[in-house]
Amino acid sequence: MRRDVFQAIADPTRRAILTLISVHAMTPNALADHFDSTRQAVSKHIKILVECELVSQEYSGREIYYHLNPKKMKVVADWIEPFRKMWESRFAKLDTLLEKMKKK
Repeated sequence: MRRDVFQAIADPTRRAILTLISVHAMTPNALADHFDSTRQAVSKHIKILVECELVSQEYSGREIYYHLNPKKMKVVADWIEPFRKMWESRFAKLDTLLEKMKKK
């Protein structure tokens, strides 16, 4: 079954993995050290992230390093953008209303 980016980021563990590797590439063992689950469970999450192309893998000797694919995250950012504009507009209206209420 082919998953999409939104299914991948729906899980909090996968979001945490993305956050961790956004700073620097990490091995599966290094990632697993950050969670209270088994390395196998973390590996399953990584597999889904690779399948959705949110994460790429790089082999260095016997180690695999996982990197964030920011281009694929753009799909999420593009989807959220209209909502961000709507929120900003609503917050601006709320700010205006609060300023008016303060002056009264």
